[in-house]
Amino acid sequence: MPPSDLPRAAAGRVQRSSAFRWLVAVGLSAYGVVHLLIAWLAVLLAFGSNPEDASQEGALRQVASAPFGVVLLWLVAAGFLVLVLWQLFEATSGHRDREGAARLRKRVSSAGRAVIYAGLGFLALRALFAPGSGGGEEAPESVSQGLLGLPFGQWMVGLVGLGIVAFGVWYAFKGVTRRFTEDLASEIARWGEMLGTIGHLAKGVAFTIMGGLFVWAAVTHDPEQAGGLDSALGVVRDQPFGQVLLVVLGIGLAAFGIYCFFWARHPRLTAPT
Repeated sequence: MPPSDLPRAAAGRVQRSSAFRWLVAVGLSAYGVVHLLIAWLAVLLAFGSNPEDASQEGALRQVASAPFGVVLLWLVAAGFLVLVLWQLFEATSGHRDREGAARLRKRVSSAGRAVIYAGLGFLALRALFAPGSGGGEEAPESVSQGLLGLPFGQWMVGLVGLGIVAFGVWYAFKGVTRRFTEDLASEIARWGEMLGTIGHLAKGVAFTIMGGLFVWAAVTHDPEQAGGLDSALGVVRDQPFGQVLLVVLGIGLAAFGIYCFFWARHPRLTAPT
């Protein structure tokens, strides 16, 4: 075997191992639990709960406060670490069942997922080691404030917002067209696919709103206008019939969380050969 093929062969052996597959299942299940908690917190937000709780970090703080929460958070953090490794493998040497632009698209998507899972893993570790730190608004506002202070900062914040909007639109598109089934190694129950459709659509809507907040922060040159998922859900709540809309969005996020358990049982691992 040529030396240049050794890393790819090693990655293939790792991905084909039963331990790695089990850890991927744990990570995707943890991803589902986080979304179920966000969905529950969104419903509570509809009826007057603290907006800062309805975020990824708020959901992880809920895990930390549960019985055996520290153990669960360690599992969640380890699961997200494995998901990062999985998606990095996919981004660098996976998706060889596709050619040209299709392979490039899938690899870019895998790289984006690696960033998302890394962020969630960091939040899990922060909930473990600094359970009282931070709120749902702190990170997005500080990021936008730092960017706005740079040359061409407004453009940078605007581009970040447009990127988040594009992510949200893509997620919604995946739901409507059921392209998320490409992530599955085999068919799942029809109602599982239905949950995936609803869940991707709901998550796409939430992230599109979040990206819109960043764009508005760039337009108004006001970092306080930016925000995370909690701010996006707060915007929904403040609309006419906002309580109903927020409950519906929470149900959609719960659907995505349940779909993740189907995904955990049938993940498509395109190990390099």
